[in-house]
Amino acid sequence: MNPVYKRIFLKVSGESLMGDTGYGISPEILTKFVQEIVEIHSLGVEIGIVIGGGNIFRGIQASTLGIDKVSGDYMGMLATVINCMAFQNVLEKHGVPTRLQTAIKMEQIAEPYIQRRAIRHLEKGRVVLFGAGTGNPYFTTDTAAVLRAIEVKAEVVIKGTRVNGIYDSDPEKNENAVMYDNISFRDVISKDLKVMDQTAITLCNENNLPIKVINMNKEGNLLSLVMGEKIGTTVTN
Repeated sequence: MNPVYKRIFLKVSGESLMGDTGYGISPEILTKFVQEIVEIHSLGVEIGIVIGGGNIFRGIQASTLGIDKVSGDYMGMLATVINCMAFQNVLEKHGVPTRLQTAIKMEQIAEPYIQRRAIRHLEKGRVVLFGAGTGNPYFTTDTAAVLRAIEVKAEVVIKGTRVNGIYDSDPEKNENAVMYDNISFRDVISKDLKVMDQTAITLCNENNLPIKVINMNKEGNLLSLVMGEKIGTTVTN
């Protein structure tokens, strides 16, 4: 079995880790995601991962609690580190070597993000988890995922969601929503499709980095994608 990608970058939303719990991390969902990653790692695929923090705290919640935007965003960054630590531990229990790098220094639990070190870890077959976003407020984990993917020279960004791809409207609210098999970065922006934020889309466009949007809850989707099957939606120039 020969994967079509050597180095991928996976973006997983924090909300997808909740399952039916409504908050925090579902052990069943976490284990399921990890097993998907273990499978493609065994094929020699190099994997970088960014995980959102929306299952624990979102910066957008801050104003409702009387917390200013900057503090709220930093709280969200810390939530991503919690998710990364959970992923790291379960991956290692499945025999996969990992490294956790964070954009905010916290030496007791993670390495500081260093581009060359991250690339070296990937070359050695370690799954690298990138926590704390970009380390700056006002930037999403979507932007962090694309930025890190560009820096470590990944071939594709894979956005794992709860639906099968990108639709012209929310398929969870509109049963007649139409899914795109392929779409351009320009159309994603002009149609205001909520795939990733516009900063992330623009970075991908400028650096010719394709995005694949797939349903991470469907078993085998990630493997099928790296093996070259047409899964989900492809966003390119």
